[in-house]
Amino acid sequence: MADVSGSPVVDTPASMEEKPVDDAPQDSNKDEGKAEGENEESLDPEMYRYIKEDLFTSEIYKVEIQESPQVHRLQRPEEVPGQTRPQPAQNQAVRQAERSPSSPSRTRGARQGHEDGARHAGGRASVQIANVVTPLWNVPYEEQLKRKEQEVVGVLQRLAKEIGSTNKALLPWLFAQKGKYNRMCCSLEAIRPSPVQTEYRNKCEFLISMGADGVDKTIGFRMGKYKGGSCAVVGPGETTHVSAEAKRVVSAFQKFISPETYEGHWKQLTVRTTRTKQAMAMAFFNPQKLDEEEVGALKNSMKTYFTEGEGKDSGVTSLYFIREGQRTSPTLEGLPCELVSGEGSIHEEMLGLKFRISPHSFFQVNTSAAEVLYSAVGEWAQLSEDSTVLDVCCGTGTIGISLAKRVKKVIGIEMCQEAVEDAKVNAKLNGLSNIEFHCGKAEDVFPNILNALVSPNLTAIVDPPRAGLHSKVILAIRRAEHLKRLVYVACNAKAAMNNFIDLCRAPSKRVHGAAFRPVRAMAVDLFPQTMHLEMLLLLERVDYDSKQ
Repeated sequence: MADVSGSPVVDTPASMEEKPVDDAPQDSNKDEGKAEGENEESLDPEMYRYIKEDLFTSEIYKVEIQESPQVHRLQRPEEVPGQTRPQPAQNQAVRQAERSPSSPSRTRGARQGHEDGARHAGGRASVQIANVVTPLWNVPYEEQLKRKEQEVVGVLQRLAKEIGSTNKALLPWLFAQKGKYNRMCCSLEAIRPSPVQTEYRNKCEFLISMGADGVDKTIGFRMGKYKGGSCAVVGPGETTHVSAEAKRVVSAFQKFISPETYEGHWKQLTVRTTRTKQAMAMAFFNPQKLDEEEVGALKNSMKTYFTEGEGKDSGVTSLYFIREGQRTSPTLEGLPCELVSGEGSIHEEMLGLKFRISPHSFFQVNTSAAEVLYSAVGEWAQLSEDSTVLDVCCGTGTIGISLAKRVKKVIGIEMCQEAVEDAKVNAKLNGLSNIEFHCGKAEDVFPNILNALVSPNLTAIVDPPRAGLHSKVILAIRRAEHLKRLVYVACNAKAAMNNFIDLCRAPSKRVHGAAFRPVRAMAVDLFPQTMHLEMLLLLERVDYDSKQ
């Protein structure tokens, strides 16, 4: 379960599902220093009043430096006899125009210099943002697939070493496996490419902050890491992985917030789109000192703009306003969503099935590639009419619903209540009655469900977030020895390595039940132009009594 490369905060390729780090408002403080000879009594008592209010400001962390009479101003090169500072051609043209404003040719030269510089800066920004959000944008797709496949080779070779050190009973089998499969613990099938390599993302999280061009309230992706001091954002216009539908929504919202003068703070815009030509826009806003009447007026303004005004043609069918509290840092999923206009959800079609998607529900970000992924899961699960499938971290129920018609029963487990409600609706939309969903943390719900199941043909499919499954879930899987087969969908195989090791390690006082061993693996590319991928790993219970 992953959602990467479309968030405003983009980490290195090893990361998979980072949440955006909230930017502080950009304070503008000119003329902070005191004039020469000015004393404390002459200061305006209201000058720094804003740092005592509840509004967030970075000014409380700044230091005011006053001019010291012992420090002399350094002379510029042009002030030192015989020295001059080289002037860039563009700046020279501007200075000439400033000195001779009556000269039309020089004025045109200055204007042309500004325009050329802006285009050049825009080009640099486009390349920079592409390097951040789609670092493989200039690598041929076949080469991208080879690199990703090599990533999985490294994971399987490391897993082979770990199994060798944590389960000595598997050493004879492991020795044979490594000899056959290039030091890997199991066979690796050819990577399955994404059917589309551009404009594939159906969900993107855009930061709203100061633009790289100096324009405030710019919607886009951050050019670097916040901790590295890079807060500027660049719009998604030139990015290759964002859909044209999402770009249209961003453009419309950019026009809405640019002249808007409410003294709150826009934080983020999340856009979800579907093949059915629906679009959901979720605007995150911190009211700061705005009262309820002003917030209400802002929401009404949004509604009017997107239903009657210029934003009417943006394609937004579901518009949400999400209010962020002051001095709190809840997860985005924990914030209440206020529907401003349109329908409460959007709908997608995948594998001939229909799915409802609510604001906080998980749905794979590349629908076409998700079809490839889920088809492979169905092939590997070796299902029959008497099979029971446990769909762990099921989101909106996509995997379980796609398999339900082949099996006796599907049981889905998901932590997000909103996603569970969607999953139940989706089961009804597709005429399925042999599927049920449970809401709760997998580590709390999964053990009880496993203990109650007596199916002789039980298969688990797990699709956890990037950090992997909780250790309690792994221990419950190990104890349930009637569970013989497990399909693990890893959006970050390196982060899931501890899960793999614990599934395969020898039984002990802490880990009860026979171990699993990896049987086959494969990568599926859900994130073209990046190093991210989904890895499938099929594990089967070890039969220690078998002579094989």
